[in-house]
Amino acid sequence: MDAGRLRARYIAVRRLTERLCEPLVTEDYVVQAMPDVSPAKWHLAHVSWFFETFLLRRSLPGYQPLDDRYAVLFNSYYNAVGPQFARPARGHLSRPTVDEVYAYRAHVDTAMLALLEGASERVAAVAAVVELGLNHEQQHQELLVTDFKYNLAVNPLRPVYGPVAVGNGRGGAAPLERVAFAGGVVEIGADGPAFCFDNERPRHRVLVPPYELASRLVTNGEYREFMADGGYDRAELWLSDGWRSVQERGWRAPLYWDDAGGDWSMYTLSGMTAIPADAPVAHVSYYEADAYARWRGARLPAEQEWEHAAGSETMAGTLLDQTPGEPAPATSGGLAQMTGDVWEWTASAYLPYPGFRPVEGALGEYNGKFMINQMVLRGGSCATPRSHIRRTYRNFFPPDARWQFSGVRLAYGS
Repeated sequence: MDAGRLRARYIAVRRLTERLCEPLVTEDYVVQAMPDVSPAKWHLAHVSWFFETFLLRRSLPGYQPLDDRYAVLFNSYYNAVGPQFARPARGHLSRPTVDEVYAYRAHVDTAMLALLEGASERVAAVAAVVELGLNHEQQHQELLVTDFKYNLAVNPLRPVYGPVAVGNGRGGAAPLERVAFAGGVVEIGADGPAFCFDNERPRHRVLVPPYELASRLVTNGEYREFMADGGYDRAELWLSDGWRSVQERGWRAPLYWDDAGGDWSMYTLSGMTAIPADAPVAHVSYYEADAYARWRGARLPAEQEWEHAAGSETMAGTLLDQTPGEPAPATSGGLAQMTGDVWEWTASAYLPYPGFRPVEGALGEYNGKFMINQMVLRGGSCATPRSHIRRTYRNFFPPDARWQFSGVRLAYGS
């Protein structure tokens, strides 16, 4: 990517982050309703810290940080860079103020644009890290949306976030069909010069037996059938850890569902609403997705099956463009919603590909050290920026995570 295009992309990504925060009031920026989410103010500062730490301090002569104390406050998990402020306590940080965080972003932006206006040789030398930083910020754009939703949902007033995009296909869902694939020896993983994270490489061959995928995602209406059939009360459907989570946490429905009014409703970014039967079920854990698949006499796809199938003609669902959305029904035939609407849990543990090597230095902490106790999700969601998702993308979360837009696609075959 040439310097002009890289500069324009930098400006566009940074502006979208701030646009996503425009509906917030000052008090919203500090809330941290559970350890897994972060305050909006922290996200805004952390992504700026990333550019400052890995680019400006190293590559822009004469760069002066706005406040050296931010190096600790906004370091997420990079041990090679230095100490970090405890993640569960990020909501304790009333200072720096929201205005000071925006001033920090402006300070970093001014310096980054100066860096990207430098000599072509200097820009070429930093371009790969700039692109990583922009993709990192896009990940935090998604986290901003999911964290907004969680932080607002715990408020009994059930406040409205703001404008929400209307997804495609708001009518009824298409009939669920099975789409067959012959399998064979197939290649998965990223290859070529386009950007990807290190966990997507190297491209390699795997043996995939014949399999079938459901043509669309599982809907709210279909998931309610599981609930009505006692799905949350039947230990035989659940993995041991999942059953323990059901018992200890009192799960009876997906996150954000509420039956206090005598019938189920759910919290969305635009407030409380009746459960849309034809929209994809969202905010379920891996344990719930797996239990539902067992109940249907199916299973979850392996990630290599998912990626192989995604190479065929597919239809996208709702993705993040300028404003957040909520999952919407699929109305197309073939394989629908392979990108967008909800992240799809796979049956695959998050492990390194054969021959995986993390990048050199502190940036090698980005993915590799998390390859334990996590499951792979594929496909992106309605909170994933459209230019960020690709078929080789490997997302990962612990199997009990529910606050992301995560859902279910069924697979069939041994």
